[in-house]
Amino acid sequence: MLESNFQLPGQTAFYKGKVRDVYTIGDKLMVMAASDRISAFDVVLPRPIPYKGQVLNQVAAIMLEATKDIVPNWVKNVPLPNVTIGLKCETFPVEMVVRGNLTGHAWRTYKSGKRELCGVIMPEGLKENDFFPSPIITPTTKAHEGHDEDISREDIIAKGLVTKEDYEQLEKYTLALFARGKELAAARGLILVDTKYEFGKIGDTIYVIDEIHTPDSSRYFYAEGYEEKQKNGEPQKQLSKEFVREWLMANGFQGKDGQQVPEMTDEFVKTVSERYIELFENITGQQFVKEDVSKADAEQKIIDTLKTL
Repeated sequence: MLESNFQLPGQTAFYKGKVRDVYTIGDKLMVMAASDRISAFDVVLPRPIPYKGQVLNQVAAIMLEATKDIVPNWVKNVPLPNVTIGLKCETFPVEMVVRGNLTGHAWRTYKSGKRELCGVIMPEGLKENDFFPSPIITPTTKAHEGHDEDISREDIIAKGLVTKEDYEQLEKYTLALFARGKELAAARGLILVDTKYEFGKIGDTIYVIDEIHTPDSSRYFYAEGYEEKQKNGEPQKQLSKEFVREWLMANGFQGKDGQQVPEMTDEFVKTVSERYIELFENITGQQFVKEDVSKADAEQKIIDTLKTL
């Protein structure tokens, strides 16, 4: 599914994100359709990846169910493999990025000689992919278009983006969710390296929203061989969509002005789809079942489900 284009009763708003189509129903519910669009470097790539939306939606559903004892979540029903219906929350304008290892953006910052990221001091003497002494939270602003921006805890509170009380609760939820995510990953022979969470609020209650612990929002390493690779200074074997970014960089694209997205061949698209299915099976321990639903059938299923909520 490249685009959903649903016409839903009671629909009051529609938002097309990089990879999701979001429908607001009245002022209480949202229908989120995970498309097969794929983005990298904050750019939507020209070709969809078959079953990617199903992978993300189903991983998120499994992970939200496995963490609902920690923090309430927005999900009310998952009527289709790539569609979730849930509560409409007032979204906090920050993403809570949490890092257990020095990798990705944190490593690039560290390698440049800086030891501070989002107001957090990173200790001396670390190598790429080393564990931090304890997980660190490096929040970003949420951008509807363009790039999210790093921001510190202090600036978030000082600018009134989130109240001090709410932000302290977001930090507690973030660390607890990350700890559970690491437990779930360890049971699958994986290390949850870093991830991000988004939160919203209804009244006085905070909910975790969107997706969690998916290959698009998270980075995983294989636990087997981790220590040996660190000792030898070798790259870690990882489960994430990093391989897509690496392919783009190898073909001269990093999302910068004037750069053209390289041609995505049928073979490459098939490879990416297979990798996403592999990610699903490794992260969840379940066999992936490809499900194809027509737009008309999907729309009717959503309408029928909305009547019950």
